[in-house]
Amino acid sequence: MKNKRASGSLFGLLARQYLLFSVTLLAIAAVVFVLWGLAMAWVWAPADWDSLLADPALEQGQYDRLHHYLNKESGFAVYDPAGSLVYAAGEGFDTVLTASQAACVPLWEAPSLVDVYPLNNRGEGMRYLLVYHDMQAQDGTEQTRVAVLDEEYRVVLGGLEDGKTVYTPEEYAYLTGSRFADSYLYRAQLADGRTLLLREGIPSETAYQQAFRRSGRVWLLFVPLYLAVAGLFIWHLRRRIARPLQTLNTALEAQAAGRNVRAGDCGGPWEIRRIGESLDRYADLLAASEAERRRLDEGRQKLIADISHDIKTPVTVISGTIDAICDGKVPPEEQERYLRMIQRKAASLAELAGAFHEYSKVEHPRFVLHPRRVDLCEFLRAFLAARYDEIDLAGFSLEPDIPETPAWCQVDELQLSRALDNLLANALRYNRLGTALYVELETGPKAATIRIADNGDGIPPERRSRIFEPFVTGSDSRTGSGSGLGLSITRRIVEKHGGTIALNPRPAPGRSTEFVLTLPLDKEP
Repeated sequence: MKNKRASGSLFGLLARQYLLFSVTLLAIAAVVFVLWGLAMAWVWAPADWDSLLADPALEQGQYDRLHHYLNKESGFAVYDPAGSLVYAAGEGFDTVLTASQAACVPLWEAPSLVDVYPLNNRGEGMRYLLVYHDMQAQDGTEQTRVAVLDEEYRVVLGGLEDGKTVYTPEEYAYLTGSRFADSYLYRAQLADGRTLLLREGIPSETAYQQAFRRSGRVWLLFVPLYLAVAGLFIWHLRRRIARPLQTLNTALEAQAAGRNVRAGDCGGPWEIRRIGESLDRYADLLAASEAERRRLDEGRQKLIADISHDIKTPVTVISGTIDAICDGKVPPEEQERYLRMIQRKAASLAELAGAFHEYSKVEHPRFVLHPRRVDLCEFLRAFLAARYDEIDLAGFSLEPDIPETPAWCQVDELQLSRALDNLLANALRYNRLGTALYVELETGPKAATIRIADNGDGIPPERRSRIFEPFVTGSDSRTGSGSGLGLSITRRIVEKHGGTIALNPRPAPGRSTEFVLTLPLDKEP
């Protein structure tokens, strides 16, 4: 399977995606906020008077080309040197602007502001307090001048230092900025004597509220943008998590159906990749286990056939012989020979049944040893002495090598004797007359090693790896062979003693078969 890019842990992936999603949402909110700010700023966008005054079209009298400097609340008017209206962008401008009226309007280059405070003096009529703020005084500070006008706009106290003692209503309107409602008014003098009135409108509260409600619709963009980003992240997570999981699920379903599909490096977080690797290892183990099961099944089927043959042959001989004797077909002088044959076949059946009984007993969970502290050297000498006649009568020679130094072990003598008997019985059963048997004992720091070997025909190479399995014999021929349970029983007994048994793959020169048993030495009492 093609390798895919690793993406760290699942927690790391989710944490990164969560942080990235949060940052993206904040970015979307920031963009929407900027758009909302631009929508709101459009309501308050001031006219660009500086650019208008610097545009050559103003000097050339091309006034229609200047409208793009305005907003919807502003306007301007151009008066000739005589004060007559030449051009008006917007409504409400006077057709004539006198020099005294123009002088009441603050210059754009030197802005000033006049605050008006009506005063209601009892018995004296209305009074108007004018506070003149000069924004660009020579010393850099704001200077203030105060004047009080009566209801006919005569100066009754103070003054604005313009030399005027009385104002006309039109001059008062231009001076206080009340000529145009909700507007600021400025004046610019052109080089050729023309006067330019600049009216800067102030949005009303109603207009502001309407614009605010309209601009609020910009926030509706957040919903589709949020859904789009959420969908994108879900799709991305699905690719990084769901696809590897789907690959694992496909492999599991294939395994359940009996097909070996490799998960391999399925990609995604390392936890999922580890599951894929574990699944492949499990599949390998399962395949090996299945192959082993088939092999064991085949072995059991063959063994059942062999055991059936071992049982059927003596049973058939016994049954046939008894029928012959009962039917009077055996002469009296031959009956003893027939009875001896029945005896031998019955003994063979008893031996086979005993092997099955011993195997079932040692494999039972309740099988326990009854060990005691024994000198293994003395035990081996006594064991071989008791079987020397059997070995000699079978035409075999025995070459023991047992040291004089005691080797103390915790041993169940009955069970260990049974294990060694199985090894000797196999050597006698599967080898020719004249074969030499070797029994050696070596002691180490923690364990004693028993070697039981022979120089006979040896075990076929294809059977060496399975020789300790149940029902495996050292020969394909069933004639004269055992049940195939002896070595399995021996291994079980040795392991119950805390030791090991193995077939040496490289026996000493002159030896064909060598079994090596290790038993732990007992500590000093």
